[in-house]
Amino acid sequence: MDFSNLHTILRSLYDEMMPLCSEMAGVAQAIAGLGALFYVAYRIWRSLAAAEPVDVFPLFRPFVIGLCIMFFPTLVLGTINSVMSPVVQGTASMLEGQTLDMQKYREEKDRLEYEAMMRDPSTTYLVDDAEFDRQIDELGVTEAGTAAGMYIERGMYKVKKAIQNFFRELLEMLFQAASLTIDTIRTFFLVVLSILGPIAFALSVWDGFQSTLTMWIQRYIQTYLWLPVADLFSTILAKIQVLMLQNDISELTNNPNVDLDGSNTAYTIFMIIGIIGYFTIPTVAGWIIQAGGAGNYNRAINSTAMQGGSMVGSVAGGVAGNLAGRAGKLIK
Repeated sequence: MDFSNLHTILRSLYDEMMPLCSEMAGVAQAIAGLGALFYVAYRIWRSLAAAEPVDVFPLFRPFVIGLCIMFFPTLVLGTINSVMSPVVQGTASMLEGQTLDMQKYREEKDRLEYEAMMRDPSTTYLVDDAEFDRQIDELGVTEAGTAAGMYIERGMYKVKKAIQNFFRELLEMLFQAASLTIDTIRTFFLVVLSILGPIAFALSVWDGFQSTLTMWIQRYIQTYLWLPVADLFSTILAKIQVLMLQNDISELTNNPNVDLDGSNTAYTIFMIIGIIGYFTIPTVAGWIIQAGGAGNYNRAINSTAMQGGSMVGSVAGGVAGNLAGRAGKLIK
């Protein structure tokens, strides 16, 4: 499954839903027009009743908001998206650079690990089919037990590698699924805020609802920041993996007796941390710009992430440790 295509589909979904803002503009203009009538009349009559001069400048507020409603997709959404887009592009380029480095170092590590096992006569037959067939052909009939042991050791080595690859791919899939979950919720929030944005602007004309305008802007920007925060989090995890791969490459180059089981375990731990950490992104975005109304959601999603992460970690760790331990004993 190519998760990058799914993220691209979500971006396209947001662009496709934006024209629906225009359908709300008519209703919003009616609400704003009625609110502007009461807004202006109340202030003029209050000034006349108090025998005070009319302050004209505050009276422009409903008309400016009405102008924003009329050109909401371009004037409001276009401005905010244009300002925030460089932030998203910058974090995306950082993530892309770290991901390319991680893929390069992973390929180099696999190559060095293969070469290290090929240099050791006691492990060559485990990874090379030709060497395995050659050693089997050299064994005589009286050494049938040795040949059977070689078959068992080779089979258990393949089982061990298959188990490690399975859990690595499983955790990577869960990691990508967590990222896709956050991106899907983010897109849903942005679409709802964008389509109903003209209504929020119209209600802000009425007295008592003035804070609706600023709250809408705060929530939209906070939700928009989920993506760059997620890219930064992925960049940090990718950088950690790059450093781990560099350390493994150094050990494979300088230490012929290196054991990489600890490195594989650390990689699994960081993947579990990444799965849990993705669900803290709304909270981190709330630290950048504060917006009320999402506190209960953040607490709920963080609690769910902690419970799910604990379950994933315990199950994956227990099963992986049990199977790897049995495989290691059989190999020995």
